Amino acid sequence: MGDQYNENETMGQGKDITAEIGPCASTESCNPEHNKKGEVLEILKTTDGALLNEESTLLNSGSHQQEDHRTTACLKIKRFWACPPHGLLSVIITKGVMLILVWAVIWSITGPQCLPGGNLFGILALLFCAVIGGKLIGLIRIRNLPPLPPLLGMLLAGFLIRNIPFITDQVQISYKWSAALRNIALAIILTRAGLGLDPKALRKLKAVCLRLSLGPCCIESCSAALMSYLLMGLPLTWGFMLGFVLGAVSPAVVVPSMLLLQKEGYGVDKGIPTLLMAAGSFDDVLAITGFNTCFGMAFSSGSTLNSIIRGVLEVVVGIAAGILLGFFLHYFPSKDQVTTVAVHSAHYSRFSHPGKW
Repeated sequence: MGDQYNENETMGQGKDITAEIGPCASTESCNPEHNKKGEVLEILKTTDGALLNEESTLLNSGSHQQEDHRTTACLKIKRFWACPPHGLLSVIITKGVMLILVWAVIWSITGPQCLPGGNLFGILALLFCAVIGGKLIGLIRIRNLPPLPPLLGMLLAGFLIRNIPFITDQVQISYKWSAALRNIALAIILTRAGLGLDPKALRKLKAVCLRLSLGPCCIESCSAALMSYLLMGLPLTWGFMLGFVLGAVSPAVVVPSMLLLQKEGYGVDKGIPTLLMAAGSFDDVLAITGFNTCFGMAFSSGSTLNSIIRGVLEVVVGIAAGILLGFFLHYFPSKDQVTTVAVHSAHYSRFSHPGKW
């Protein structure tokens, strides 16, 4: 009995010790190193779970973006080929039908002139290709650079038309027609430049305008004439003709760009667009006058003095005619007429032509 009592007492003490120490006394979890390993494993599991969640989110977003791009592309294709057509396809069909109708009307009036090889057919083909070339070049966008001018596409279109054998035979424009068209185009561009000038800025910058127009044109013309005389052996008259051609400003490039900048408000306060357009116009007048004078001296049988006086008289008569016509257009038609804009447009287009009235 005594031994049994001692055993029970020992077992009771053992239970009390176990209860005081806790259940981890007989397990591996009470080991500090084991606890650290468990914490590390839990952290790794949590990190792996977060990474898996992020990867799954990125994959899901990427798949959604691909689906969105595919959906957008499908919608664009569906809209482009919609029936009835609208958008870009409608514009293409409309422009094509208008071109065919214009050609048919002109052909019904003029006959052979509007067939392949005729002047009117060549003008229509050149106009259509130039417009398409300008639109295509305008679609090109280069990062950190301004958009390319449509004039580049028009020049490329004319270059291709002139140098592709079959098209060159079909698109023919006579020299008289092309010369008249060039004169009309120059008159229209210079008229636009004159209409876009600011009188206040021009009065303020008139001295700068004269220096900017006379200086570069004269220096470039004399330099080109001297180089052509020394290097190529050309006569001075032909050298100056070459110099005036090279020294002239291209109004087809300068004027539309300056009008666009003026419309956007760049440099308007300082009069920069007005200065450049006015200087470019005076530069062209000087270059054309110098070229015509040298051309008359090269092919004229008269004296050189007569050719120079003739060139100066052409400039003086042109300035006087421009001033008189400007006063006329200022007062006629009067403001109370209903068709003021139409009459002004007709007068501008007629009086700006440099040929015979």
